[in-house]
Amino acid sequence: MKRKYILSAGLIGIIFMMLGQLSFSINDTLVKEIVIDSSNNMSVINIIFLRGLITTFLILMFLVFYEKKNIVNIIKIKKYHQRGIYEVLTAICFFTGLILLPVAEVYTLLMTNPFFVTIFAFLFLKEKVGVRRWGAVAIGFIGVIFVVNPQNISFNYLYIFPIIAAVFLTIRDIATKGIATKTNSFEIIFITSILMTLFSGVGSLFFEFTFKIEYLPNLFISSIFLTIAYIFSVLTIFYAPLSLTASARYSVIVFGMIFGYLVLNEIPSTNMVIGATIISLSGLFVIRRQKKLGRIE
Repeated sequence: MKRKYILSAGLIGIIFMMLGQLSFSINDTLVKEIVIDSSNNMSVINIIFLRGLITTFLILMFLVFYEKKNIVNIIKIKKYHQRGIYEVLTAICFFTGLILLPVAEVYTLLMTNPFFVTIFAFLFLKEKVGVRRWGAVAIGFIGVIFVVNPQNISFNYLYIFPIIAAVFLTIRDIATKGIATKTNSFEIIFITSILMTLFSGVGSLFFEFTFKIEYLPNLFISSIFLTIAYIFSVLTIFYAPLSLTASARYSVIVFGMIFGYLVLNEIPSTNMVIGATIISLSGLFVIRRQKKLGRIE
């Protein structure tokens, strides 16, 4: 007799979070490949703009021809724009930090997001957060520190930028929690994509970039994976408590290491392997715990 496996909503949320981070990692790897080829680190703004145009177009086509949605009505929904603005504010603070600070330090500080998510979910959404869940988030962050291996970090007021980015990312997730349903994920990400494209379009005016036709395949594929990542980032919030999926966000670092090695020939250091292992164990602990509580049969 075959056994039936029934996934709890919480476990579905964790899986969606990890699939979203996987998609973000593929997208980031393809974008980085273009940046490396262009030999201009600031070309990332221009690439994000071009990718945004493709992503917005793909989502628009889906909404119009498949879901038969009225685009004008979608654009009128203020809550979608509020959520999109938080995404833009996150990007502004993140890229400001990226320009002014070492990359390792920016990512370390940005990965404080699971802490903020857990705290905000506990305070504002009244989610129950046990000691084990706090522990999983803390252990995952220890793994992050091992991965980035920041050297000689001393106090710097510029650290406020990635920290504020992490806070805005948290506020975005809370805003999503209030509007996400099973049927409006494409509507939400459509407005977000429009706003991000407008922001990066303005930013790209200040940086020179030479576009090559061979960039098109990477741009198109990255746009598809960005769309998938956007969808999962909304669905995970709909299905599961924010504090439950928080530690699964760390998986983006593990996926990033894998694709960095496979696509960009970036050899992971011993610290990165140790950190990735710690992060993976943190995520597996949460899944194992949810499996018990959700009674997956």
